[in-house]
Parts: sequence; C-alpha cells; structure tokens
Amino acid sequence: MIEDSPPLAFLTRTRSLARRSWPWLRIPFWIGMGLLVGFVLPYMLVLNKRVQDRFNDLVFAVPTRVYARPLPLAAGVPMTSAALELELTFAGYRHGDRGHLPGSWVKDGSRYTIASRGYAGPAGGELPKRIEVTLGKGEVRSVTDTASGKAMTIAHLDPARIATLYGASQVERRIVHLADVPPLLVSGLQAVEDRDFKHNIGIDFSAIARAAVANLRAGRTVQGASTLTQQLVRNLFLTRERSFTRKINEALMSVLIEMHYSKARILEAYINEVFLGQRGDQAVHGFAAASEFYFGRRLEALRPQEIAMLVGLVKGPSYYDPRRYPERALARRNLVLQEFETTGLLTGAQANTAQAAPLDVIKNGQLPHNRFPAFMQLVREQITSDFDDETLRGGNLSIFTTLDPAAQIYTEQAISSTVKGLGKRGEAVQAAAVVTGAQTGSVLAVVGDKRPGAQGFNRALDARRPIGSTIKPFIYLVALTQPERWNLASLLDDGPISLRQPNGSVWTPQNDDNQSHGMVPMVDALAKSWNLATIHLGLALGLPRIKAFLQSFGLTGVNPSPSLLLGALDLSPLQVTQLYQYLAADGHALPLVAVSGVLDGNGRTIKRYQVQPGDGEYQSAVRLVTWAMQQVALYGTAHSIGDSGLAWLHAAGKTGTSNDLRDSWFAGYTGEHLAVFWMGRDDNKPAGLFGATGGLRAWRELFAKLPTRPLSSAPGSGLEMAWINPATGRRTEPQCNGAQQVPVVAGSLPAEVDGCAWQSVQGLFGIGQPAATDAPGAPAAPPAPAAPSNPADPYRN
Repeated sequence: MIEDSPPLAFLTRTRSLARRSWPWLRIPFWIGMGLLVGFVLPYMLVLNKRVQDRFNDLVFAVPTRVYARPLPLAAGVPMTSAALELELTFAGYRHGDRGHLPGSWVKDGSRYTIASRGYAGPAGGELPKRIEVTLGKGEVRSVTDTASGKAMTIAHLDPARIATLYGASQVERRIVHLADVPPLLVSGLQAVEDRDFKHNIGIDFSAIARAAVANLRAGRTVQGASTLTQQLVRNLFLTRERSFTRKINEALMSVLIEMHYSKARILEAYINEVFLGQRGDQAVHGFAAASEFYFGRRLEALRPQEIAMLVGLVKGPSYYDPRRYPERALARRNLVLQEFETTGLLTGAQANTAQAAPLDVIKNGQLPHNRFPAFMQLVREQITSDFDDETLRGGNLSIFTTLDPAAQIYTEQAISSTVKGLGKRGEAVQAAAVVTGAQTGSVLAVVGDKRPGAQGFNRALDARRPIGSTIKPFIYLVALTQPERWNLASLLDDGPISLRQPNGSVWTPQNDDNQSHGMVPMVDALAKSWNLATIHLGLALGLPRIKAFLQSFGLTGVNPSPSLLLGALDLSPLQVTQLYQYLAADGHALPLVAVSGVLDGNGRTIKRYQVQPGDGEYQSAVRLVTWAMQQVALYGTAHSIGDSGLAWLHAAGKTGTSNDLRDSWFAGYTGEHLAVFWMGRDDNKPAGLFGATGGLRAWRELFAKLPTRPLSSAPGSGLEMAWINPATGRRTEPQCNGAQQVPVVAGSLPAEVDGCAWQSVQGLFGIGQPAATDAPGAPAAPPAPAAPSNPADPYRN
C-alpha cells in the first residue's frame, strides 16, 4: 500500500472538509441571490421606470407671465422725463452701466441712452438694441439707433412684467436650452460643483474619498461629494431627509439616469431645475429665472462676475442671499471667480476685474404676483372664453396686455392724493377709475380701490352706482343726430316742470342753483348742466328713443322714466367708460380691450385680440357733442380744468353727481386718453362730493402728470362754424348783439341770414350773455352757480 504524498493528502482532506461544510456556505449564497432576485432587481426596475417616466416626459412647472404693453418710442409720442424714467424703473431697467448692458440706461440732459433687452410679442417683438431718445416740450423729439447713427421711425422697449399666474406650486422658472446658456456658466458650474461630470457615472468615488479626508481633518463637514446628477436627483425625486436610505436611492437613481441619458440632457435639466432663491412663497428655480430675479437681465447678457454669483448660490441660496447677506455673497462669488481662474476659464486679469466689481444686484426681484389686481380681473374676464384657469396657471404662457404702467401708477397716485386732500371726510370715501386709449379702446389703467394694489372688491368693474349728469351728453347726442331740427344754439326751455309718477307722486326736479333760466342755448344747457333744460329736451325726443340708444351699448336695466334723463341709471365705471369711448373715438363703437395677445412657451403667438373699427356712426353729432363738452371744461361745471393750467389740453368732459351727493363722477378725454373717475362711499351714505369736487379733482391730478396729446379745438370734418340767432336758430351776423358762434353740420342751416333787428327783443327769450368778441368760437361764460347747501334735485351735475 502506497501512502499519499503530503500535498495529495492535503487536497483530500480539504475536499472532505468542503463536503462537510457545503450546506453552511450555500445558505448565505442563496439568501443573497434571493435578495438580489426578489428585492434588489425588482426595486431597481421600479426605480428605473420611475426615472425613465420622469425624464422621458420631463415637464417643469413654469408659470404664466403677464406683461404690460411694450413702450413705444417715436418722434411726436407724448412723453416726459418723469414718465420715461418711471417706465424704465418699473420694467426693471437700471440706471448706469453707461447704457451699454441690456436693461440699462443713462441720461444726459434731455437725451437718454437706453440698451433694450428685446422681446417676443404678439406683433413680432424686437431684437435688443441700443437707442438714443431725445425729449422736448412734453414729447419724444427723436429716436436714433446708436450703432448706425440713423433715425428710427419707432422703437419699443420690452414690457414690464405685472403679474404671475402660478399653478399648484409657487415656482418661478424660465426654461432655457443648453445651446443658449453662456459657455462660461456651463463650464464654470462643472468646475465648481462637479469637475469630473463628463466622465463619472453619476457617482464620483474620487470626490467621495477627497471629501472624506477633508472632513476628517476638519472634524466637521467642510466639503461635499455630490455630483450634478445626484443634486438633480435630489431635486426631482427625493426629499431633503438625511438618511442612509435616501443616500442609497440617490446613488442608484443617479447611475440609472447616467445609463439612459446624455450628459447634455442631464446638464440642461439641472440648469433649469436647481433652486437659487426665494421671495416670499415664490421659489426661484433655474439659472434663467435667477438671472432675471437678481440682475433684471436675460441669462445671455450676464457678465463673468454675475455668472460666478449664480454658480456660487448653488451651495446655499439662503445663506448667500446677496440682498440679505451681501458680504457672504461677495466672498462666495470671489471664491468662485478664483476657481474660474484656476481651471483656466478666466485669465488672471479677467478674474481680478470681475472680483473688483460690486454685486450690482437689483433691489427688488422681478417676481410680481399680482401688482394690479383690478386690472388683472379685467384680463381674466376677457380671456376666460379662450383659456380656462388651469391652463392659465400652469400653461407656461406669456400674456401681453394693454396696461400702461405710467398711466396706472399716475392714476393710483391721483386717487390717493385726492382722497388725502379730503381730510377726515376722505376716510370713508372710496374710489375707482378706468383709463383707456381715446382712439383705440385699449384699457391702460384700472383702479378698483383707493389703496393701490388692494385685493378684494373691484369697484371699477363691479360697483354699479347712479351716474348722475354724466348721462346728459348722450341725450344731447340723440338730438344732434337731427341737424335739421337741432343744433348747439337751439333754444331749450329751462323752465319749471312737474311730472306725475306712476305711483301718483309728483316729481318736481330743480337745477343745482334752485333757479330756472328761461330759454337757453343747447350748448349752455350742457356746459352748465342745467337739469330742467335737459328734461324738456329728453321729453321732446322721447324716452323710448333714448332708452334704445343706451341699450345699443349693451346696457340692461334701462328704465325709461323721466328720472333717466338726470342719470337714474346704475352703471360701473367700466360701463361709463364704454359709453364715453364712443365719443372719444369719434363715433366708433370700440369694445374695451385689456389683452393684445397670448404666446406659448416657445414664443409662438397662439391668440391675438384685435379690434377692427367700423366706419363710425353719427360722427357729425359726436363731434358737436365733443365741442360742447369742451365748453364744459372751458366755462361750465368743469371750468377748473382750465383754471388749473390744463387749458392747453382742450379737454372734453362731463361732471356727474347723484342724489344727496352720494356719487361723484367725472368722464373726460384728450386727444390721447379717456379717463373716468368715481368717488363715493361703499355704504351708499352721502360722500359730500360734487362731480367737480371729487372725480374731476382726481382727473386733474392724473393729467397734470400723464403725457398726452391735446384734443383739437377745431370743429372737425363735416362741420362748419356759424353765427346763430338763438331766437330763430338761423344764421346771423357776428356783430349782432347776442349772436352765438357754434359749429353746425355743414349745409344744415338755411342760406338766409337774419339781420340785427332781432337783438332788441332778445331779452324776451331770456337769452344769456352776448358772445365775447375777443374769443371767437367760445361763448362768454356767466358766473358759475353756487352750490346750494340743501339741493333738491335727486340726480345732479
């Protein structure tokens, strides 16, 4: 028998031992395999599906932004230095930078150099450009392209953002494609946050080792090791919980993302998702939104120091907030710039220049939630037929409105100043106003409360109050559509009248001064807002005809009782504006429009709102009424317009006061703007204000600041000036005592001319003062009647 050699004996014993211990080795192996097959693989499959579902249909929450109208600048456009600077400031333009950086401006006397940011709008928009705007005598004198030195016909500045419509989350974001991101930002982000981004698998083991060593040496966490992919996973899928499970999920999902998607896709998602700031409950995500939030400029217009600050904020947007902690932010920015230099992204000179620059952050981030709630209510009402609320909030839309920031802010200031000027009486007084483009119907401003920006009840749209004498121009308009019967010199009876009501009571209206004035020319009756003359005229015309005319504007609830002739009609300021728009637009029935168009997230126009005006109706009559209302502002109930230094506007307007001084109205227009003001109390108690002491005062405050064009004082096409014998309504000679010069429809008067023989009996007709020979075209002004302490007329001037 041959013995085994030692090596062979060893192998034999080992095999025997293995056979005896095999069951104990197989158990952990199969448990491990079971966990892998039964849990880890299914779990990885679940994570993989979750990752792919999210990334394959990656849609970020992007709010809908609402903008004012682009500011037009062209020779002849009304503009003052105060208004232009207000517009620039409100749109987030900064004073300085020598007017070179987009979104900046400088001033040299009356010359402004402005670097526009460009925009895409419903009408096509404009590219960024540097322009020179010269002002003079209340208007733009010239606009020049500084690059070419050539005069420009017109330029537009990008519109101010006035509201944001958020979805379920208050996330501020603007989507940007990687190709449109500045190369320094793309490279700098990787240099600071993940230098091996292009080569790692979503986890950087070398960075983990470096961070572990650094943290052990410091005895605390001083360095992180998360890759950009891990940070993105954390933002998209995970909570901020610090746990081992979350870290495992983060690592697994990062690897899965890297398996399925390109580095460019991952980086673009990161750039649009990263959290970079907070304003109230509005979170700022993505570098594009952060650029506008901190610097008021588009991402592509940022300088190296500004890019460095945004990259630095990734580490801690709250801790390094440049508005709250500028020292921290500056130190962090300069450290990032040093990294840019170390990695060769900037030269030493470039880094030193950038480090020497101030933070230069704008004071307020451009994240308006709803700056003008009354105007925004009108916007919503006008587009709800095309866009539901869910689409508006989460649709990534850009809504371009007609709002004029200067008109809006000046209107708010006019109301605040007027209410404040009322003293204690103003504490209970409320106010509302609507301003439009006189010739376009574009709504430029809406104020629904005396407190600017107040949420809640919108009096401009929803408060329906008696309109008083603001109705009178439309009664006179109905008469003047019959030029063969009525003209502005036609005599009206301003004598007492008593009318029995359906309930058996007797209505005995009176004038403001509790007097009757006999036979008065129509133009004086309107200028002085004499009630009795208006009632006699309205009854002669017929109440059904007046009702039908008012209903043609879409008004309902018009009661054809005699009190209608003095304004017993409840309307909102917006409805009154719609009525007066017909007059301001020269007889064109223009709908009031607050939205010009809507763009989708890619800048494509998906809806335009345009008004196509017709040929106009009753334009001769409208022009006669406009001329008569200019006399209201010259010597009638609104004569304070001229007295306050605004006579150059040649404005047309009408005051209105309701029962017991409850409501104060004024509607007036220039060649450029129409504005309607209402003042009163919410509890319907007397406000103690006439139209001339409330609404008119606010109107004057507005137009003392708002750049506008004067209204022409000429009678207008189709009319001619004629000297009229008010006793007969026929032509007379200008030297005749009592003759009155008014515009009439051309060819409507008989050719015969009365001599001056009639002037000896003019007193029999109660005719007013003779015309002033040194002011042709304007009747002489009798003294304004004093306001009675206890007026008897329920619907007054």
